[in-house]
Amino acid sequence: MSVEREESAVGRCVRGILSVLALCGALCGSVLPTAPAARAAEERRAAPVPLEKLFDNIAVSDDDLPGRADFDGAGASLSARDLTAAGWTPGRALTVQGARLTWPRRQPGEPDNVRAAGQEVRVTGRGDALAFLVAGTSGTETGGTGTVAYANGTRSGYRLAAPDWRTGPLATKAVALPHINTPGGQLAEQARLYVVTVPLVPGRAVTSVRLPRAAGLHVFAVTVRAATQGWTGSWTTSTGGYGAVGPWTDRTLRLVVHTSAGGPRVRVRFENTFAAAPVRIGSATVAVRASGAAARGAPVPLAFGGAAGVEVPAGAQAFSDPLGFAVPADADLLVSFHLPGTVPAAPVHRLAQQRSYVSGPGDHAADGTAAAYTSVITSWPLLTGVDVSGGPGSVVLLGDSITDGDKSTVDANRRWPDVLADRLRRQGAVPPYGVLNQGISGNRVVTDRYPGDGVSTDGAGVSALHRFDRDVLAQTSARTAVVFEGVNDLRWDTSAEQVIAGLSELAARGHARGLRMLATTILPCEGEARCTAAVDAERAAVNEWIRGGGVFDGVLDFDAVVRDPDHPSRILAAYDSGDHLHPGDAGLAAMAESVDLSLLVP
Repeated sequence: MSVEREESAVGRCVRGILSVLALCGALCGSVLPTAPAARAAEERRAAPVPLEKLFDNIAVSDDDLPGRADFDGAGASLSARDLTAAGWTPGRALTVQGARLTWPRRQPGEPDNVRAAGQEVRVTGRGDALAFLVAGTSGTETGGTGTVAYANGTRSGYRLAAPDWRTGPLATKAVALPHINTPGGQLAEQARLYVVTVPLVPGRAVTSVRLPRAAGLHVFAVTVRAATQGWTGSWTTSTGGYGAVGPWTDRTLRLVVHTSAGGPRVRVRFENTFAAAPVRIGSATVAVRASGAAARGAPVPLAFGGAAGVEVPAGAQAFSDPLGFAVPADADLLVSFHLPGTVPAAPVHRLAQQRSYVSGPGDHAADGTAAAYTSVITSWPLLTGVDVSGGPGSVVLLGDSITDGDKSTVDANRRWPDVLADRLRRQGAVPPYGVLNQGISGNRVVTDRYPGDGVSTDGAGVSALHRFDRDVLAQTSARTAVVFEGVNDLRWDTSAEQVIAGLSELAARGHARGLRMLATTILPCEGEARCTAAVDAERAAVNEWIRGGGVFDGVLDFDAVVRDPDHPSRILAAYDSGDHLHPGDAGLAAMAESVDLSLLVP
């Protein structure tokens, strides 16, 4: 009996221990799973959700109820009235730098942005870049690193930096608003919002994005910028400033642009860069030019999302719908558009070296004749691009007045980019790329001439560093970029070291996006008032660095092409336009003819 009772006690004890161990195993299994199970559990907990599901901050207030928002942690906020005046209304689609973003569909006083803290956001699509609509509230630029997840299970990293909403550069902002709301009253101080893009792995489908962990970094929207496959840029121009025009009320503009590449379909791009208010385009057409303002055949209507016209919000773009229209290469097009309202100022490229036309009152976009077009302008307002379907992509030429064609023959298309486009069309050794002229007269590498906001008489643009994303990276099917700038910096007391640093940054930013980056040497300019011996010494230092290689993928030695061999600090007389700074038609042609076309191939 006693032995049996002892065995029974032992059995009960063993069974109890086994039960405890089983329970502990179960509990420990739930707390400390194997590594794969832990990862799976973490992924389930952090399943990506749309950005608006994560909104945890209120940036926009009703002007009469400013206390219902606190963007920066100190009670300050954006003005709903200012946003409406800029065309940034709740749920409005905004295309900036080729990326289609949506302003949050939230009313003032409702959560409308997320403070970046490592959240996993559902974002889908294929493209060349991620675009973020952002602003910082830390008093300085703020940023951090995040990751992109792809459908094939891979990830890539990125770095996102957002300028401050009150102190960031106006030159790179998407929109600036004239007031800041505070609990103590409205301040006449500009608030800035930015669109920042970061590269993606080409060809891979994005499934989600993990935001950085960065205090004071606010994200309003994020999207994949669709690649521009199937399109080639045929013509473009850069917005150099926001200048007084007309004013135009109920007028039609008929702009003359010269194509590089041709194709069976066309789309055009309007940009309201640097603006504070929307602009309305009532209708638009495209035609091949016969002569003057007269079309060869009836102009063909363009559409925008199926509508005849479009309102372009401040700082945004509008692309027309693809149109079946045979665009010839090396031809003049007429892009006509009606402005039904009053336009006192507009984003403009001042030095067109091409006469365009403005009508009397009324919508004359569909007119085939020139009768209604009674005024001439020598700038390109609002229109910034013409793309054609097909083709191998584009070469972008980022430059100053020499690329812009200053001192070339007006209406003759003898800029060096035009001659380069002619060469590409006439040969078969390399792809016949479209050539996109992004020259701005007076432009500099490191210094803004136009401040980036407000109506100004200075049309020399923001610096190459500040316009690079918009004027190069966002251009249609860009394959290669050529940087031809620096003489204006040197003539206005920027050092060779600063120019070299700026050019190095441009090369690095282009390479990060997969572009082939070329540089040209800076031309001599002795005889021009500001081209002193000291400036020439700085120019020689920059050119020596460019020729030394190691940063750019190739060099176009335009200095060697146009200089006087007997007086190397001067342009050869046969190539000089007469001002000793700009080559004339012969010099521009010599530069373009000297280009080794194989250098343009990525």
